[in-house]
Amino acid sequence: MSGEGRLEHATRKGGVLPGRFVHAVLGTLINTIRPVPFIIAIVALAPVTRGVVGTMIGTNAAIFPMTVVATFGVARIVKSNLLAVEPGVIEAARSMGASPLRILLTVLVPEALGPLVLGLTFMLVALIDFSAVAGTVGGGGVGSLAMTYGYLRFDTSVMVVTVLILIALVQSAQLLGNLVSRKVLRR
Repeated sequence: MSGEGRLEHATRKGGVLPGRFVHAVLGTLINTIRPVPFIIAIVALAPVTRGVVGTMIGTNAAIFPMTVVATFGVARIVKSNLLAVEPGVIEAARSMGASPLRILLTVLVPEALGPLVLGLTFMLVALIDFSAVAGTVGGGGVGSLAMTYGYLRFDTSVMVVTVLILIALVQSAQLLGNLVSRKVLRR
């Protein structure tokens, strides 16, 4: 679960650890990075990727921007789901003397767990998409297969197979996420 999302939620006005500056910085970062299309993020982060990983192409170079973009996406999902928790539940925990950290970990996260699992399932599907895009720029994987052997060689059968593989991966991730979410919601 994203620490940035929990921290942004906790530091908002009326949160368990109000902190205007931290909340503003995290909110600005998340709102700036999250909507950037992944292919643009790969290019924009290329100099940073080179500094961190030592190269701008290859699997390791693709993992860095995927991690950065996914972190901010997960942070927004976590914040949105934590905001959906009834304020009365938080007030009840406060009135019983629970510390801010205890409220965050034992009240907010468990109360929002079902929707969080669905949100994180959405992020997993996005990561599958990101990995396919990363493959088109040297990141390897199914995207590289589709680009090198399908698109560049005009081989429709390779393109169809890679699309079917991606659909199977996405459907499997979605089914697993739905299953886990239903289990969590029954508790």
